[in-house]
Amino acid sequence: MNSLRFEDLGHGITCIDAQYIDHGIACFYLVQAGDDYAVIETGTNHSVPLLLQYLHQRGIAPQQVRYVIPTHVHLDHAGGAGAMMAAFPEAQLVVHPRGERHMVDPGRLVAASIAVYGESTFHKLYGEIQPVSQDRVLATGDGDCVQLGSRQLQFRFTEGHARHHHCIWDEQSAGWFTGDMFGVCYPWFRFPEGDFVLPSTTPTQFDPDAYLASLALLASYSPQRMYLTHYGAIAYSDDKSELLASQVAQYAALAADTSVGPQEMPAALLDYALSRLQAHTPSSAQDDLQQWLQQDIPLNTQGLLHWRESGLQEG
Repeated sequence: MNSLRFEDLGHGITCIDAQYIDHGIACFYLVQAGDDYAVIETGTNHSVPLLLQYLHQRGIAPQQVRYVIPTHVHLDHAGGAGAMMAAFPEAQLVVHPRGERHMVDPGRLVAASIAVYGESTFHKLYGEIQPVSQDRVLATGDGDCVQLGSRQLQFRFTEGHARHHHCIWDEQSAGWFTGDMFGVCYPWFRFPEGDFVLPSTTPTQFDPDAYLASLALLASYSPQRMYLTHYGAIAYSDDKSELLASQVAQYAALAADTSVGPQEMPAALLDYALSRLQAHTPSSAQDDLQQWLQQDIPLNTQGLLHWRESGLQEG
């Protein structure tokens, strides 16, 4: 699975497959402005050699990478940050302020991830997480910008999936780097009937009200395209935003329904997701649809149950 896969998206943006679990699951982006570059998202430690290979093919020196920017510190988005910072001596790591301490001292982040995935799977997926020196970390404020050559990147706080999440607005492409805030849309969710976007409510900070507010914020910029981490660029539309919003609302209703016990929640969530997929693409076989959901439903269920148990739906 180590063959380099990438796509030139125009506007000086290249999508590179992070090869997380399999092809087409997660990606990161190389953004160019003249001779300067930023990397948005990092994949995992296993993704870093892929980026170095691509830079070598392009004749881009490591010193030309000015910023490494994870949207949040979940390890499929930030696991490779320490290794990238070691490889790019002139780069700053730009993170949400709530994620800063986890990049400098990743011990708690690692422990939380091991609690979700188990120790064996964790090490297989992520390897050894390297800390980043405090003096190379830039914590953003909501609305802050960094300058990449002639290109300005703006950071907006976008809670709902995680409290340490920011999205990055690129005016030059009229696009958002959305992390997990505009859902997931893997290659197998691209149908003749249109793209299907599925919410990501993975543990442990799902907040439906904040999620809906973040979707509204993203829409307020009148974007033309969304650069998803899971996976690749999709055209923006109000219909896609509403598709996400309606699912988030129903997820919250399911989680708040205490008659649906923890054992029943995965099946209830799968049934709901299948119904939305079938309505979106009636020509697709149900077995295929169910298979395509296996990646996300268990983790989304954990997020909903954690939200229920923590009492967040009451506050």
